[in-house]
Amino acid sequence: MAAKLKTAVLGATGYSGLELTRILLRHPRLEKPVLLRRTTDNGGASDLADVFPALSGNGGYPLRPLSWTALQQQGIQLLFLATPHEASRSLVPEAMAHGLRVIDLSGAWRLKQECHRAIYGFQDSDALTAAQLTEKAVYGLPELNAARIADAALVANPGCYATSVILALAPLLRAGVVDRGRGIISDSKSGASGGGKEPSAKTHFVSVADNLSAYSLFNHRHVGEMVEQLGLNTQDLTFTPHLLPIPRGILSTIYVHLDRPMTPPEVESCLRTFYSGKRWVRIFATPKLPQVQFSLNTNYCDLGFCLAEDGRRLVLISCIDNLLKGAAGQAVQNLNLMYGWAEDEGLQ
Repeated sequence: MAAKLKTAVLGATGYSGLELTRILLRHPRLEKPVLLRRTTDNGGASDLADVFPALSGNGGYPLRPLSWTALQQQGIQLLFLATPHEASRSLVPEAMAHGLRVIDLSGAWRLKQECHRAIYGFQDSDALTAAQLTEKAVYGLPELNAARIADAALVANPGCYATSVILALAPLLRAGVVDRGRGIISDSKSGASGGGKEPSAKTHFVSVADNLSAYSLFNHRHVGEMVEQLGLNTQDLTFTPHLLPIPRGILSTIYVHLDRPMTPPEVESCLRTFYSGKRWVRIFATPKLPQVQFSLNTNYCDLGFCLAEDGRRLVLISCIDNLLKGAAGQAVQNLNLMYGWAEDEGLQ
C-alpha cells in the first residue's frame, strides 16, 4: 500500500477549519493531520477539543505551534490554511519557500485583477513575490478548473457565495445564451456561520434570530471572484447577500434574461451537458427546486430553475452548504485532484 499523504491544518479552531479537520481525519489516503496554531493566537488552547468539546474522548487533537522547520522534519507535504485573509497573504510565500503545496481557504489569492483585490487592502512586504504568487495561484473550483488544479502548487479555494453563483451561471454563459445587456441579479442568502466564528453585533443571536437582513450591497468581496471567473464586467452583475437565521447553508436565487427563447428541456440539457461527469453537482429537473436542507452536510451544489412562459426570463436556484462545498469540502475535493485521486475520496 502506498504511503499516506502528510498534511497540516492551520486554523482548525474556526468553523471551516473544524469541518476540514473532520474530513481529513476520515480520508483513507491521509495520515492524521497535524493541527497548527500561530504563535500570535490568543486563547491558550492546546487541543482542538478545548475549543470544540464535542471532540473530547477521541484520543486528543493537539494544536502545535507553527514551525516551518518542524513541518519539514515531519514530512508534511501539503498545508491547508483556514486563516484570515491577511494572515494567508503573509503565510503563503513562507510556506511555498519551504517547498509545501498549499490550499488556502481565504480570499488572499483568489483574485487576479488589482481592482477587485483592492477590497482586501493587502500590504505586501514583498510586492514582487506577491505578484508572482498571484499569477501562479489557481482558482480552486474543480468543476471549472480541474486540469489546472491537478498541477497546482497553490490553490485558492473559492468563496462560498461565489461557488453558488458561479456554478449556476457558468453553463449558460459559456453557451452564450445570456442577454448580458439586461443584467444579471443574484439574491443570495447565507446561514450565520458564513460570517466566521468571531461574534459581532450583526451576527449576535439577538440580531440574527427571527430576522432577515441584507448587507454589503454593491461591495461584497466575493463579487470580484464571480465576475473574473464568469468573464463578466462588474456592472453586469447585481449581487445582494442576506443573512438567514440558520446556522449554515446558502440559497442563491439568480435572475437572467436569455438572448433567445428556450424551452425547459433545452435549459436542463445545457446544465446537464456542462456538468456531465461532475460528481458534486446535482441538477433538479423542473419543476422541482433545490432547498437549503437538501445540500446541508454534503459537498453537493444543487441547481434548479424555472423558465417563464416567454422562454426568455429564467430564474436559477443554487444551494450549497457554505462550510462544505463552500469551504472545507471543496478544499478536500481540490486535494483529491492535486494528487490524482477520485474527487469523492473522503467526502462520501
